[in-house]
Amino acid sequence: MLSPQDQLTELVRTLETQQHVFATDPLLITEKLQGEDGKPMQKLHRRASRIDSNGALARVLGKIDSRIKSIMVIMSVVWCISGFLGLFTLLQTNVVNFFYVLVCLLGFHSLMLLGWLVMTLMNQGKQSSNWFASFVSPSYLIRGKDDVTKAAVELYERQLQHSGMRWYLGRFSHQLWLATLTGMLLAIIFLLIVRQYSFSWESTLLSDQALITLTQVLGWLPSMVGFDVPDSTAIVESRLVTDAMPLSVARQWAGLLVGSLLMYGIVPRAIAWAFCALMFRRKKMRLDIKQPYYQKILNFWQRHVVDADDFKEAPAPIAPKATVSAGKKLVALLEYPAEQDNWWQLGLDTETTDVEDFGIVDDRDDMARLKSYLEANPVQVLLGIHFKALPDRGTLRKLDQIASHAKHGLIVQLLNDSSSLDPLDENQHLETQNVRYQQWQTALSARKIGLINN
Repeated sequence: MLSPQDQLTELVRTLETQQHVFATDPLLITEKLQGEDGKPMQKLHRRASRIDSNGALARVLGKIDSRIKSIMVIMSVVWCISGFLGLFTLLQTNVVNFFYVLVCLLGFHSLMLLGWLVMTLMNQGKQSSNWFASFVSPSYLIRGKDDVTKAAVELYERQLQHSGMRWYLGRFSHQLWLATLTGMLLAIIFLLIVRQYSFSWESTLLSDQALITLTQVLGWLPSMVGFDVPDSTAIVESRLVTDAMPLSVARQWAGLLVGSLLMYGIVPRAIAWAFCALMFRRKKMRLDIKQPYYQKILNFWQRHVVDADDFKEAPAPIAPKATVSAGKKLVALLEYPAEQDNWWQLGLDTETTDVEDFGIVDDRDDMARLKSYLEANPVQVLLGIHFKALPDRGTLRKLDQIASHAKHGLIVQLLNDSSSLDPLDENQHLETQNVRYQQWQTALSARKIGLINN
């Protein structure tokens, strides 16, 4: 999985490419970060956090992450309880067949662990099938049709398909086995404390000496860490026991049973878990800042890094002053309404000029209606642009179309927002307005479209 900061950064990238409207303008945040210090990755993380100023994106990511972890915890608890109940049911008789119980404890577990080891060696460098991605798909964990939820689900699904997830899934599989074995261990300890057992063994083919050798080999590793192991006499006396045995002999068999579960079950599985955790950390998914989206931002931040002695700041582009013709005028608003009905009076002399109000130009139907009017009527167009309007590609495309159809030219009037503001937000509001004003100055200057100075 990506780190939480990388996830938020990647989610911002996905949503920005989909033209999502954020709580804070990404263009403004990018411009502010240009003069701040920090490594590229740190600044990208900082940018994503500031764009998500209301925490909406982080909350969606956190909700998915917490639900995935909750499922893993619940499954581990269920596996632990199943291991406890399974062994509790198995040890309901006072005389226990030692090797039968041992095979029930470790037989299937050992086969599965050996199979995992073989598959790991065979699939080196290959991506294994991701059953966990389909079993715990984020789309099952969170419901929502909004852009943020959909993008977050897609982000998690891409992470689950990453090649390094094989180690994440291996770690989770070993975690479930450790939970099961832990439940068995707790059951054994509990039953050995509250009940007195006798241990026996039976065999048609194996002799006493063969069982002595087998038991001594089995008990070598547990004896290394201090567990009791039955001696030769205790092993022979334990054959076909049907009644109570000496307590000292029973304790030796009980020690071997607990030691075998620890040394041949829990310890190897814990080593496998630690190995998967280490490999997952090494193969962990990283944020790819070589993508064009991130490279464009990083190049923008590095664009003005020069020596202070010979640096001369280039003057900001300024739109040409608008020339108002004497003919008929068509006034229109671009995308946003104006606060005042006759907003154009600040730039036009309404006593000598014939003015027709077209209204707001926003969607395709508005553009088609405006172009039809301009083709039939030779007028000069006065376009009112609210400071909230972004000079993005879609907006500038509308501007170019109006300019190409206006037979007597196009002039622009930028409209400010004079609504009451919270004193705490006033400085940020003015700063945003100034940045947007300069952006429109640059766009109008490049197109040689006149601007009316209010």
